[in-house]
Amino acid sequence: MANKDHAGAADAPFVPTGAPSEHALPGEVRVLEAAHRSLNHEAHGLRGLWPFLGPAFVAAVAYVDPGNFATNIAAGSKYGYMLLWIVLAANLMAMLIQTMSAKLGIATGRNLPEMCRERFPRPVALVLWVQAELIAMATDLAEIIGAALGLHLLFGIPLLPASLIAAAFSFGILALQTYGGFRRMEAVIAGFVGIILVGFLLQTVLSKPSGPGVLEGLVTPRFDGSESVLLAVGILGATVMPHVIYLHSALTQNRIPAATDEQRRRLFRFERTDVVVAMLIAGTINMSMIVTAAAAFHSRGMFEMADIDAAYDGLRDVLGGHASLAFGIALLASGLSATSVGTLAGQVVMAGFIRRQIPVFLRRAITLAPAIAVIAAGINPSDALVWSQVALSFGIAFALVPLVMFCSDRELMGVLVNRRATTVAAVVVTALIVALNLFLLQQTLFA
Repeated sequence: MANKDHAGAADAPFVPTGAPSEHALPGEVRVLEAAHRSLNHEAHGLRGLWPFLGPAFVAAVAYVDPGNFATNIAAGSKYGYMLLWIVLAANLMAMLIQTMSAKLGIATGRNLPEMCRERFPRPVALVLWVQAELIAMATDLAEIIGAALGLHLLFGIPLLPASLIAAAFSFGILALQTYGGFRRMEAVIAGFVGIILVGFLLQTVLSKPSGPGVLEGLVTPRFDGSESVLLAVGILGATVMPHVIYLHSALTQNRIPAATDEQRRRLFRFERTDVVVAMLIAGTINMSMIVTAAAAFHSRGMFEMADIDAAYDGLRDVLGGHASLAFGIALLASGLSATSVGTLAGQVVMAGFIRRQIPVFLRRAITLAPAIAVIAAGINPSDALVWSQVALSFGIAFALVPLVMFCSDRELMGVLVNRRATTVAAVVVTALIVALNLFLLQQTLFA
């Protein structure tokens, strides 16, 4: 099935047009030309792969956003290495989900919200849009609070002005994408991911974790009471993020056009590699967070290190100033990059579901309001982060169910339709997430 022009394309200006033209920036033209050489078997190996790397790294930022810091540190300090298997499982789910999202964009030339608008009755599409906007607010809450905490911990800036500074930085990152092109934006985001990775690898080395403990936590699925299930669902909500399920399909829908079925297959293989590499890095970061908290805090009887500022101080006391500095820098990098990615996802959601768009900077200002209100009200930032991730986990099914439906439709997907095993795995993942959420609801309301 050939890619088609679609009505909503103009509503998402940050999605590249996908073809070299006189309007494209020089860097984008070079990427597109290199990509077509790869699709035509004229470039191989890393040289053939590099033009396709990027979209999954943008999505990966959401998998290591400040909400992950709160839930992973709480899990590691309270339960040691026990919930590492949840991070591993969530990361495998993320690979499957983001691969399908990327594939939908490649196969149809449309993103997930656009497909929902076209395929579902209008009332259903409107309900999906409303819940997606609420999820976007919960996402932004975690991200701006995380960036503000990073500034507060590193420089002693009070949280409210720190949140305003973080907002200004996020405007700058969005301006870079708007005026510098998608490739420059991808490079900056990948750089932030690299900073976070280095920061937590350093903390892991300094904390000297238990090898057998890490291995047992990875391969032994278990819980320890309802609170551990609550944290597990929070980890899941912080790892598998609804807004980047929508966004990833937009990042691939027209980024690099493919004219034939063979080119579409080859393009999908490259994008799948992009997903695997980016998700492996994100998974490594998330596991490092739990391992560090388990080795630095749980092993010393410090079981209640759920607050990020307490964790920062604890790392300084236990592991030294280098560890706490790396933690603060990683947190700041996470918040600044994730809040920009969240705004891009919000544009995709609004343009796709209801064919409406407001200027990206105005949207950024509107979605900042709830987060700044929470900070101004004096609500504990770490508590807000954890509960925002729990809220996010409820939005996953609303993105996953349509994604599985569309990717399993042969008429829609053509040669990139899901294999039966992929569809079965996706259905199992969706059912598992829904079941965990129902259990969480029961525990929260009736326990």
